[in-house]
Amino acid sequence: MTYADMFSKVKGMLIGADVSDIQEHLAYQFNITGEAEGIFYAEVKDGQLFVEPYEYFDRDAMFTCSAETLFKIAEGKTDPILAVTLGKLKVEGNIDKALRLKDLINSRKKAAK
Repeated sequence: MTYADMFSKVKGMLIGADVSDIQEHLAYQFNITGEAEGIFYAEVKDGQLFVEPYEYFDRDAMFTCSAETLFKIAEGKTDPILAVTLGKLKVEGNIDKALRLKDLINSRKKAAK
């Protein structure tokens, strides 16, 4: 899988999330390692979600993991906290805001129903 394929899949998975109830600003950078290596960010701003293939220097949290781990988290097959515990996901930055990633994923599931 190439970076472009991975980014396209992730953006497609996340962009349908209903973030209208998330009032605070959240900015996450994802550093993908291994196959499909690259960087992208997801930002919740003014009740909208943006997913772009760039670095985000003023981020709240940075996640480092493989594309496989990211897909499992985004699909709800792996809990982000468990992934950290198992060493499959590394988190840097504001931990409180990093924990809101789970809300973002859950909002995607609600929007899909």
